[in-house]
Amino acid sequence: MPDIATKTIHCAGGLPAFLALPARKGQGPAIVIMHERYGLVKHTCDLAERFARDGYVCIAPDFYYKYPDQDALHRGDVGYPFKDTESNEHIATAIAELDKLPQVDRNKIAVMGVCQTGRHPLVFAAGHPIAAALVWYGAAGEKEWTVNERFPKPLDDVIAKVECPVLGIFGEADHVISLADVRRLRDSLDRHDKTYTIKVYPDAPHGWLNDTMPGRYRREAAEAAWAFQLAFLKQVFDPHYDKSRRVQMYESEHAANYDFSKNVRLA
Repeated sequence: MPDIATKTIHCAGGLPAFLALPARKGQGPAIVIMHERYGLVKHTCDLAERFARDGYVCIAPDFYYKYPDQDALHRGDVGYPFKDTESNEHIATAIAELDKLPQVDRNKIAVMGVCQTGRHPLVFAAGHPIAAALVWYGAAGEKEWTVNERFPKPLDDVIAKVECPVLGIFGEADHVISLADVRRLRDSLDRHDKTYTIKVYPDAPHGWLNDTMPGRYRREAAEAAWAFQLAFLKQVFDPHYDKSRRVQMYESEHAANYDFSKNVRLA
């Protein structure tokens, strides 16, 4: 297993973050990883380390660090009403921190959002240059399309301004995001002629990447999706990648009698 280095840092403005560094020489790509609704917990730090072992510098900011009861947040007893504007600010701060590192090529930074933060790589990409937006079972649910104080711009308008490739990873058995929701996201990307790759994994419930939640975790799908993501990133970060071409891929494996109403929340 490749050697990596990890440390906890504080970015500008006091934003805490977990940083994982691969054992490599020279500049290379980096990932900003956004955590689930539980805040910065072990699972997200594990993913940051995994990215580092795969050769990527990875920073995992604690986007919800201002919430007063972190224990309740980590347990999932409460939620944090994260705003698009707040997200953009924290992502920019994290990228500024990556810019300081000699191992990071500023032109090769991707942002990954998971669950509640799934929309935020898209929101950031709508106004800032990044190499890719990685969306794991987020950004597509019904509430994401509703304009309010947290989400001041229609998601369709946000997608219209995204210039980077988009990767969307979803599960058939998700109780939050239906296949119709995923298709709605796909259709918006199509309508605005964006480059995207979307894949729906069979039998995978919401949160199926999280191996700290045995009821949700699906090892086979998680391993396959991680490898799929690495292949996507390898292509996007390739120096010969042609941004002038549009690549649009949608793949879904699901039951012929799929019924979203039968999907349930798992622990």
